[in-house]
Amino acid sequence: MRIGLLGTGPWAQAAHAPALAGHTGAEFAGVWGRRPEAAKALAEQYGVPAYDDVDALLADVDAVAVALPPSVQVELALRAARAGRHLLLDKPLALSVAEGRAVVAAVERAGVASVVFFTARFQKEPEAWIEEQAAVAGWFTARAQWLGAVFTSDSPFAASPWRRERGALWDVGPHALSVLLPVLGDVRQIVAAAHGPADTVHLVLDHATGASSTLTLSLTAPPAAAGADVELRGESGVTLMPGSSEGAIPALARATDALLTAVRTGRPQACDAAFGLRVTEILATAEARLAEKRD
Repeated sequence: MRIGLLGTGPWAQAAHAPALAGHTGAEFAGVWGRRPEAAKALAEQYGVPAYDDVDALLADVDAVAVALPPSVQVELALRAARAGRHLLLDKPLALSVAEGRAVVAAVERAGVASVVFFTARFQKEPEAWIEEQAAVAGWFTARAQWLGAVFTSDSPFAASPWRRERGALWDVGPHALSVLLPVLGDVRQIVAAAHGPADTVHLVLDHATGASSTLTLSLTAPPAAAGADVELRGESGVTLMPGSSEGAIPALARATDALLTAVRTGRPQACDAAFGLRVTEILATAEARLAEKRD
């Protein structure tokens, strides 16, 4: 399967391009970016074509991997799906429920496969742990902390306008939800939502299994306090999500594998656009609750 890359920023350079170039089951077929000079430089690094016209790239590939801001991702995902191209998308799927629904509708109409890249769901140790805990009954409560230092360090993502505007809720909130939902079930209600320091937010969720969870999300944690952890407590005791021995590149390779499998079998992948939409719906509800607090 020929896969084109849409995007040339830090995430595309650090993760998507090397993951596609090193994948043995897919062909890295070219790069398009909003800045043609950046697309040319990235494409030359991997010996693939650079495209000035996104529709020309879509005409030459079977699928696209998107490494662009969510609002840009939505527009291009719609174009790619309408062209019959399979989608490897980034989280969050969209920044509004309406946009997320539009992507899901386009995917369903076109009959294309989709995968949204939630990192922990494609890292070896966390993925195995999530699958194992999802098969265990009797979870009582969970605690998830995703504390980033994007705005308190020299992170290449610190200048990202959408992260500056929407903060941790939309950037790392999807990661936390992607771990909790398959284990505790869908969110029935956001019981509480409160602001913390800077962009930090705290959420209390009621899940379909009857369990509750608390989330603390931030991009402004002190670097020494940054990190992510998930703890489950229930009838079987206490368990912590293990860290990953791998970075983003192997995880993206597994996400590409998942897309290839979905294309081959015709069966939806667990982290497809519909799952990405559900995460968007929960985040939008949380954002509304947080806005009520400010009012």
